[in-house]
Formats: sequence, structure tokens, C-alpha cells
Amino acid sequence: MEPDGVDLCPARATELAGRLLQNITLALRGKPEVVLRATVTLLARGHLLIEDVPGVGKTTLARALALSVDAQFNRIQFTSDLLPGDLTGLSLPELVNGQRGGHFGFQPGPLFANVVLADEVNRASPKSQSALLEAMSENTVSVDGVTHDLPDPFFVVATQNPLEHHGTHPLPESQLDRFLMRVAVGYPSRDFEADVLREDPAANALPRLESVVSLDELRAMQAAARKVKFDDTLIAYLLEVVEETRQHEALELGVSPRGALAWRRAAQSRALVDGRDFCIPEDLRELAVDVLAHRVSANLRSGAVHSPEETGWIVQEILGRVPVPF
Repeated sequence: MEPDGVDLCPARATELAGRLLQNITLALRGKPEVVLRATVTLLARGHLLIEDVPGVGKTTLARALALSVDAQFNRIQFTSDLLPGDLTGLSLPELVNGQRGGHFGFQPGPLFANVVLADEVNRASPKSQSALLEAMSENTVSVDGVTHDLPDPFFVVATQNPLEHHGTHPLPESQLDRFLMRVAVGYPSRDFEADVLREDPAANALPRLESVVSLDELRAMQAAARKVKFDDTLIAYLLEVVEETRQHEALELGVSPRGALAWRRAAQSRALVDGRDFCIPEDLRELAVDVLAHRVSANLRSGAVHSPEETGWIVQEILGRVPVPF
């Protein structure tokens, strides 16, 4: 029996995942693979980083995903003057008979929600980004030496503009490693862009979206994903790819054990969405670039360029030379 009395069989979990996919697609047209990866990240209890140029639907995707789950949602606009306390909350004097007394009480900040949209996360200073890092790493925040637990589940959807845009600060490697996936939305095809112009789903469909999954059901779906079988042969294949990233001549930093675990969890969630209670090699291969490329660093001495595209190509090259089991 899962938390709060909700227990889901794999078939029911797959059905609910399908509802999520369909609901989100109502607001973001023509991007089924992006919607799939967002849903997989949620089921894997990870965090999602969406990086692309302005205006392609990053915020629409995040809001549609949040609205599709009956959970508490907060949106935080990251700016250069954002302070850590603006995220975590503050200790303030408590009100006594309408006046501030001598006792201090904790006032939770916007991070205290099940789904948090961190919009344009790389516009904040490194100090504020470090406050978000603790929340993503530990599901807690620390204020004045006191640690406070965040809600469960806690899911961050962060958007960022490409680093060459004015006023951005690169996320540190330690924070990038906390995002289970890093995806790009990309421009829509001509036909879907014509639909967007005719229907404007972000303005019309998005405000009318209703939740299709309860919070208890989401927890149970996440628990079902963790139970998806992952064969020892797949573990050996995963470790071979990870080892190749650590030995590759064009990479200075390979995939960490945390990254390997994230890749396995993503594959399990992908299998569940596909209606299976076991993983296959394609579950890993399909998600490899999105899970691994932002966790490795290019070795500039080799002539490689440190960019998501370059590291993505390197991951693809490694996948092409590691034998696929069965």
C-alpha cells in the first residue's frame, strides 16, 4: 500500500501517465517528445531544466504540467536582485494583538510547494542559486540555522535562456547535476505554428486546464516507477556507457554515480509510461542525451566546445560504440 492509502497497478499508472501527456499537449502543441520527457522526469522524482530561446513555450510547458496535477504550485521569477530569503522564507517577529512581538516565527517562502516553476533561473545571482540547490538536493531549506522540510513530492521545473543572452549567470556543475533532465523545446513545425496562430493555446487552453492526477496518485505513480524491473544486463550496459564518459578524450568530467542513478530512474519511468514493468535498452538510449549531456564537461584542450550540443554529440558517439545488449 502506497502513501495515503493509494496503491496503483502498473496498468493504472500507465493510464494516468497517458492522461498527463494528453492534458499537457492541449497547451503545448507539436512537441510530444518534450512533453514525454517532462512527464518522465516528474515520475522519476527528478527536476527538469528547460533551456531555449525566449518565446518557444518553456513557461507554457511548466505551467501546463503543474496545472495537470492537483498540487500546490508556485511560480518564482528569477531576477538579478533576488535574495535567498525570497526563495526560502524568513524568520519574522510574530504578531501579538496586531503588533510585532519579541518572538520570531518562520514564514515559508515560495519554495514551499509541490511544483515550483523557477522562471529564468540563470538570471539570479549564484548566492540565490545556492539556496535553490539545497532545496533540490535535500528537499529542505535552512533559515537561521533551522532546517525545514519541503512538501513531498517536491518538483522544480526551471527555465533558462541560453548563456550567451545578456544578464545570465551559468549554473554551477553541482546544481546542473541535480536536474534529472535538461531539454530544449525548439521551434514548432510550420503546420503546428499555424495552429498556434489560429488557436493561441497558451492564452486559451492553458487557463482552462484541469488537474487529471491527484497528489496521492502522483506519489503512487512515482512508487510504481521505482518498482519497474531493471535487469543486471542493463546495469552492465549503463555502467559501460558511464565509464566511457569518464575515459573519453574529449571530456574532462564524466558522469557521476548520481547521474548513473538518475539515468536508471528515468529509464524505469519511461518504461512505465510505455506500459511495461521492465526496462529495455531503448529506454536508456532514448533518454541518454537529455539525462547525461549536462552532467559532463568538455575538455577544452581537445578542441571540444563546452555546450549542450557538443556534449550531446559526444554522448551520442559513445552510445554508438558501446555494444547494445540483447
